[in-house]
Amino acid sequence: MQQLASVFSLDIAAYAVMSNHYHIVLYIDAKTARVWSDTEVILRWQELFKVSNLARRFIQGTPLDFSEKHKLKELIELWRERLMDISWFMRCLNEFIARQANTEDRCTGHFWEGRFKSQALLDESALAACMAYVDLNPIRANMAKTPEDSNHTSVQQRIRAAVLGKQPKELLPFVGGERLDMPKGLPFQLDHYLALVDWSGRHLDPRKRGAISQNTPPILDRLGISVKHWLHLNRNFESRFKSLVGSAEAVRKACLQLDKRWIHGLRDCQQFLSPAPS
Repeated sequence: MQQLASVFSLDIAAYAVMSNHYHIVLYIDAKTARVWSDTEVILRWQELFKVSNLARRFIQGTPLDFSEKHKLKELIELWRERLMDISWFMRCLNEFIARQANTEDRCTGHFWEGRFKSQALLDESALAACMAYVDLNPIRANMAKTPEDSNHTSVQQRIRAAVLGKQPKELLPFVGGERLDMPKGLPFQLDHYLALVDWSGRHLDPRKRGAISQNTPPILDRLGISVKHWLHLNRNFESRFKSLVGSAEAVRKACLQLDKRWIHGLRDCQQFLSPAPS
């Protein structure tokens, strides 16, 4: 997963690998992919697939005529688009896993039940909710008691790095709140996010269902999410939202851009993802 992300122009924000499925939150870095040189695009694509004879000659410095340059340019732009495409990322990842699993089980045929499901995260509220939902999968499944004990998750990887005063280079970093010189990364503070995950995880305990913590993590106030609404969202993220997740305003705007008249979960977006006051 992380090796593929280093080839694609995609960054991993969160992940959880379970016994029979996995979750992953990805950031599409189209801006970086657009400025890759032709050589870099070819070398990246070459790490995943065989490239054409034209591409090999270009890398070797062999002169190409006008028609060959035109054809190669078309191929490079096609590869560039694919290297920032989630569908191609998932295709490469799932095919690798399927081949490895079938080899280990000494069998053939389909490994995955069906195509992956995806949701577009339209604002910070949706991003924070989805990441926490993903990181809490092992706790929700009673496979772990704490985030630091949740194996094969991004939160465990982040916690282990944080102990050393670092952030994992394989994951999209936390860069704090908005500012003029905002670098690429998650618009939260790492300590606030870890507090949010820990707080949310404690409220997954059936003995405390419905209880409200008096020490709400700072990120909730900053995003304008009420405690009651956050709990509902965190417990029902997959079941209530199908394709677009965000504030009601953000979802409606996306619907207009996509020419959609209705989207599943819009009522929940209105009720549980109200935008923070300005």
